[in-house]
Amino acid sequence: MSDKSQTINQPISDDSSSKNKPKAFTDLLPIFSFIKPYKLMLALALLALLMTAAVNLSLGQGVKFVIDSGFIAGSVEQLQSAILVLIGLISLLAIGTFSRFYLMSWLGERVSADIRKAVFNRIVTLHPSYFEENRSGELMSRLTTDTALLQSIVGSSFSMALRSLLMLIGGLVMLMVTNLKLTLFVIFSVPIILIPMMIYGRKVRKLAESSQDAIADVGTYAGEIIQNIKVVQSYTHEAKEQKAFADEVEKAFSVAKRRVKQRSLLIAIVIFLTFGAISGMLWVGGMDVLQGKMSGGELGAFVFYAIMVAMSVATVAEVYGELQRAAGSATRLLELLKVESDINELTTPKVLPNNARSVIKFENVDFCYPSRPDSAALKHINLAIPTGNIVALVGPSGAWKNNFI
Repeated sequence: MSDKSQTINQPISDDSSSKNKPKAFTDLLPIFSFIKPYKLMLALALLALLMTAAVNLSLGQGVKFVIDSGFIAGSVEQLQSAILVLIGLISLLAIGTFSRFYLMSWLGERVSADIRKAVFNRIVTLHPSYFEENRSGELMSRLTTDTALLQSIVGSSFSMALRSLLMLIGGLVMLMVTNLKLTLFVIFSVPIILIPMMIYGRKVRKLAESSQDAIADVGTYAGEIIQNIKVVQSYTHEAKEQKAFADEVEKAFSVAKRRVKQRSLLIAIVIFLTFGAISGMLWVGGMDVLQGKMSGGELGAFVFYAIMVAMSVATVAEVYGELQRAAGSATRLLELLKVESDINELTTPKVLPNNARSVIKFENVDFCYPSRPDSAALKHINLAIPTGNIVALVGPSGAWKNNFI
């Protein structure tokens, strides 16, 4: 094998420099392909989720029964029956919540472990020049921090979002069944709540991606210093490196602080608008009760469902912020999984006979590290390795090994 005047210097293409930023849910969709092998666990978790949602919606009718048949009717027997029914519903809710939380948490941990293994398996097969252009701390951040964040999304936030969505839809249906006029008042308030959620959600996502990058920079810097700690101590640069590391940490904290501020503002606005709408609804409903247009039990049930809808909207707003943050992690992991190695193994390699006299030959070959394409580490290499021989040139860094070639 002979290569005339060949320079081993191939640039690595990385999608991160030219990537598009799709929406959060689009970014997260490929991650859910890791859930497919565990369809049974997912089905059981969704079944538990539906059961808890149904029981939650039934509690409103239990409240109505307690107020109308117990308190207002003045019957001790009916009150006891209503309380027993309420306790039964609460027991079912506790069992369903346990099952849902356990199954979804198990699923999140399992998917996180599979993603971590898939990323590691991809990393160890990449060409050596990839690690010249990509820092080890950045890769470690993707392998640990990003996968941990996705674990919380799959195991917790996704379950909360789905449960809150079911409660939101079911609560609105029960509101209409209980009192149509008050329901229209609540529905009119929903767009006012969703507008700031969409506006601030975009800001939270951008800051979340910047925060993840800043954390990766901190890990990378610390890894480089620890790896070369002998050099740092030899030149008594401890204080200088401490200050430089502190600057990196403060940069990451500054980005995280802006992200937390935007997310906190989003949640505060949603809660204020939501419970402000409930207060207005209470005033309208209270007037109807005083005028005899609806019973106290109906108003109590309506307030219960209204609070349920409000809490569901607030939870969706909070989880939406988490999804925006996780989208950045999903993008980073998927980019790493899509990287193709410049060195591809042959599926059907040619087997040379044992008596072959072929040689591996380098003639006038130059070698440059990808990180230093203009500075050749080896120049004009001439080397011939006969069949069956193993040749190695070893020595410490800076020992001028290229002079022996």
